[in-house]
Amino acid sequence: MKAAARIRALNPQKRALLWAIIGISVVGGLAAGIWLWLLRGLPDPSSLDAGLHIPSIRITDRYGTLLYEVIDPDSARHNPVALEEIPAACINATLATEDAHFYENPGFDMRAIARSLWINIQGGEVLTGGSTITQQVVRNLLLTPEERSERTLRRKLREAVLAYRLTQHYGKEHILALYLNQTDYGNLSYGIDAASRAYFGKPASRLDLAECALLAGLPQAPSLYDPLTNLDAAKERQRVVLELMADEGYITAGQVESAYNEPLSFAAERYSIEAPHFVMAVIAGLESILPPEVLAQGGLVVRTTLDLDWQMAAEQIARRHLESLNEPLPGEIPHNAQNAALVAMDPHTGQVLVMMGSPDYFDPDISGAVNMALALRQPGSTLKPFTYALALDPDQDAPWTAATMLLDVYTSFVTNEGFAYAPVNYDHQEHGPVSLREALASSYNIPAVLALDRVGVGRLLRLLAELGITTFSDPSQYDLSITLGGGDVRLLELAGAYAALANGGVMVHPILVLDVRNSEGEVLFEQASALGGRVLDERVAWLISDILSDNNARAPAFTTHSILQIGRPAAVKTGTTTDYRDNWTIGYTPDLVAGVWVGNADSSSMVGISGVSGAGPIWHQFMRTVLLGRPQLDFARPEGLAQAEVCSLSGLLPTNDCPYTRTEWFIEGTAPSGYDTMYVAITVDSLTGLPPGSSIPEERLETRLFLDLPPQAYPWARRNGIPLLADLQLDEPVGGVDELHILSPDPGTIYQIDLGIPRGAQRIRIVVIGPPDLETVEISLNGTRLQTFAAPPYEVWWELVEGDYLLGAVGQTDSGDDLAADPVHYTVRGP
Repeated sequence: MKAAARIRALNPQKRALLWAIIGISVVGGLAAGIWLWLLRGLPDPSSLDAGLHIPSIRITDRYGTLLYEVIDPDSARHNPVALEEIPAACINATLATEDAHFYENPGFDMRAIARSLWINIQGGEVLTGGSTITQQVVRNLLLTPEERSERTLRRKLREAVLAYRLTQHYGKEHILALYLNQTDYGNLSYGIDAASRAYFGKPASRLDLAECALLAGLPQAPSLYDPLTNLDAAKERQRVVLELMADEGYITAGQVESAYNEPLSFAAERYSIEAPHFVMAVIAGLESILPPEVLAQGGLVVRTTLDLDWQMAAEQIARRHLESLNEPLPGEIPHNAQNAALVAMDPHTGQVLVMMGSPDYFDPDISGAVNMALALRQPGSTLKPFTYALALDPDQDAPWTAATMLLDVYTSFVTNEGFAYAPVNYDHQEHGPVSLREALASSYNIPAVLALDRVGVGRLLRLLAELGITTFSDPSQYDLSITLGGGDVRLLELAGAYAALANGGVMVHPILVLDVRNSEGEVLFEQASALGGRVLDERVAWLISDILSDNNARAPAFTTHSILQIGRPAAVKTGTTTDYRDNWTIGYTPDLVAGVWVGNADSSSMVGISGVSGAGPIWHQFMRTVLLGRPQLDFARPEGLAQAEVCSLSGLLPTNDCPYTRTEWFIEGTAPSGYDTMYVAITVDSLTGLPPGSSIPEERLETRLFLDLPPQAYPWARRNGIPLLADLQLDEPVGGVDELHILSPDPGTIYQIDLGIPRGAQRIRIVVIGPPDLETVEISLNGTRLQTFAAPPYEVWWELVEGDYLLGAVGQTDSGDDLAADPVHYTVRGP
């Protein structure tokens, strides 16, 4: 108050002078504060060359053997080229994607800075992008690693100031050349020319529009958009770049589609490196385990989980087998199987011992640089064990057992869309009643879908996620076909899921790095294992392993002398996609999991090859090679399991009529308590095979076994000459079916008339079954009689005619009872 009074007492001239001094002091103080906050320590743009370096990293296998070393720009893939040598398509793609107003702005974008200021005022973190090309050059070459990782308004403003100074000092062409020659494109490729050689095996000057667009999309997130591990994401990003180029007038809409649809062939120029796919995966993962400033300092030694001797053995075995498939003996056809991948893992630690993404990283003919161990591929039958594991879960009501009888006969299911889905087996045969053990070991498709229909698609997807498979993100996209290979998986994650079966049900996180040390030998990171929580009951895991290692149970499909035997206990599962684009063999001993994929990176089909003949020999030879000299181990059986004798066919307790029995393992509390009802002994006339009349002499009487099967198995049994109880005319029925059923067509089926096929050949078979005492059966279509039968089989062929149809069937027994089948709706679409 006194100071204010003194100021008022001054004459006007002195008062104005005082206020001016105060104002200048405040402004000067603010300016000094802004300078201290914003500009102090700002690098000199002329020191740009100091940032032109690559961090040094030495990567070794688990025993210290060198895999790859980055010690200077020459040993990292870094090949600076003049701007004139870079195709216009690459320059335009970069400008459209990163900085459409590069030639007009002063080095920074005021709108992006204002957005950052607004977010900062609201108390948020600056997460939005919008940095110009010049700002990115500043960030990567002038700022310290610590400041580079900050997400603050201050960093944005410092970038803008430096970008303006850089623009004044060097000019646009020089800055653009710096950006294109120094930016990280992933896979240890710094600059557009190095990226071109790393991804496409050629200099940047030879890149076309499609290739330029793909590379221009990488710098924003090189690991996320890496085409060698996630081609789908890379293609989506490529389309974004192409559309941005069209928006800026660089290309037309037609060129967008043409470039997007152009097939890409991935390869790399040869250089000194071991296990290249594995090394690239390690480099990509370092960012998640070490701070960026530590990576930037360099001088790191990364000791990985890889066993280089095993890796080299895998590569040699794969190359040799692929040669035998594609250069067969005289008289045999080539199989067009050009590529393979193999992952081996310790199931008790998650340590990845082998990662072969292809037999030759540098072979452009097979897109060898693509890491097929991380690529998305359809899994074939390899997910079946997890479906059955859910069915065996003892904590649910009425769990299945390894002895549970499943019908491997034609069965129709209804999809989420209401359509009929009828799976078929790989051999296109039906095997009738089989045990769960045989169904899984022999990889029958129909029982696997029955199992999934029981446990539910949602439960399977949750289990797969808990086991570490990350590719089934939207449950609404999947239906019952997922257990036969609908969807995509990565070999590395699939091997990790099988590791949980090998270790007794504990989730495994695959790990690639054991430890990281700096130049002084100080440990910066260390891990020996990465196990998660228990996902499966250990008894269920043991049962699945016991089934998959049961050579007798898989003999119906693979014989007893298949390539799946390796001379020691090993559980193994094969998989083949219906279009022959993917072959799989995933197997394990108690201490080693190995998964093999065979196919083509471009998804072209192989010829006449399955999982057991394509991937199986590679798995077999690899396991025998690396396990040679190691002790043979059995799968340790946990407590809570017991054996019981069952009737082989039904899985129930045997009766005197059951001709075949076997011993099966059961989780305690799940063994059967009921007796077999499928085998029924009936006295018949030996001459006719029919129930005897009262006048038949006793010497013609004999007892024969008949099968009392569910109705859907009748066609299979009759085709195979199996005596059915339902086909006997008994005075007092024993078992059999007492209702009328329409077996074919399936509810909701949609048929399509094809103009390329004679109309008379486009027919469907209508099949009805019923009890043996039927006198008549009438089949109708949309209420109009189609045909009447006085005896089985009740079948008729019907030529397709466009329209919607309701199929009905009624019958009458010899005692006068009327029966009616549930109607079936189906549709025939015109050409």
